[in-house]
Order: sequence, then structure tokens, then C-alpha cells
Amino acid sequence: MKTSVAVKTLLGAASLTIPLMAFAESNVQTGAATASPGATAHVDFSIVIPKILYLRVGSGTVYSGATPSYASGGSIDVITFSPTAAQVGSGTAVTGSGGDISGSTETAAIVANSGTVTLNASANAAGLSDGAGDTIAFSEITTAAAAGAFATLLNPPTLTNGVSGNITVPAPASKVIQADAKWTFSYKNDILPPAGTYGAIVANNSRVTYTATMP
Repeated sequence: MKTSVAVKTLLGAASLTIPLMAFAESNVQTGAATASPGATAHVDFSIVIPKILYLRVGSGTVYSGATPSYASGGSIDVITFSPTAAQVGSGTAVTGSGGDISGSTETAAIVANSGTVTLNASANAAGLSDGAGDTIAFSEITTAAAAGAFATLLNPPTLTNGVSGNITVPAPASKVIQADAKWTFSYKNDILPPAGTYGAIVANNSRVTYTATMP
């Protein structure tokens, strides 16, 4: 019976010390009244940063400035080229309408924190369709890049039927990439295709998908 009481007493004392041990460290130093004892205590910190790969082409969330928002959002923009009857097939490039900046110009940005990023664009291998068997190749649409908010210019992939070649965005020593641009799309207008509306809807192969990858 005495042993049982002793064990209970020890267990109770141990349970009281557990919270103190879990939350902090203490250290007591003693000395004479004229001494200057020193005591130390330690805390270990940990900051866990997730990998971030932000890609924006067109409408999307804020990525630069004092309060960036690396989040999904925005909408899929539509760029429309409408050459006049006098312009069709003339070889003079035509800019369009639409885009989050207007004039067939889109915001393009990559923010990443884990090394080099590769970017490509994929489109239907058949090209833009009018739904009646006629097509225009995606290579008829060109992309020009102008400076954005960041010092690093984000160059665009060259559009083609199928998957484009990769654009490499190398990371600096910090491993953090901040690259952007204003991409202006133009229609080459160097062919005379049958009349019709090509693309415009996904069923007619309108969509280009930009994909960024990092280690």
C-alpha cells in the first residue's frame, strides 16, 4: 500500500512537470550577493516556405507591388482578329481586340521560388477550325513581348499546332524568379483562307494552354 502511494505521488509530480518541459527551457544560476551570475535559455525556430509557381497569362490575380496575391483567379480572355476585306491576305500583320490590357495585349508573368522554370504552349494539332473542315494554323499568330513590372522580361513561346518548344527562365542564385511582360498577339495575315470564324470556341480548337514547370 505504501509503495502504491509512493508511485502515485511520483507520477503526479512527473505529470506536473510535462507542460513546463514542453513549452520552454529554464536555467537557474546562483552566486554571492556581490556576484553577477548569468542564466541562459534557448528557443529553436522553424520557418517552412512552400514551393510557389505562379503563372499568369491574361486576366488574373495581382503578382507584383506591395501586396501580391499568388492565387488562382481571373478568367480566360478571348483575342479576336478581324481583318477587313481589303486587308485579308495582304501580308500586313493585324492586331486584334481583347486581352486584359486591350489591343490584343495580355499580361504574362511567372513568379517561382524553386529554381529554373520552363514554359511552353500547347494547342490542337489540327489548328484553328471553322467547324466546316477549314483550318488556320496557330503559327499564323505571333507574340511580341514588351517590358512589364519586373526587371526580367518573360519571353513567349512560339505558337504552333501541337506543343511549342520550351522557353527557359533561369533562376538567379536566390532561386527566386520574378519575370513578366506585356504580350501582344498579332495575326500574320499572309494567307487567304476560306471565309468563316476560326476558333472562338473550344469545339473549334480555340484554346492555347500555357504550362510552366519547375523542379
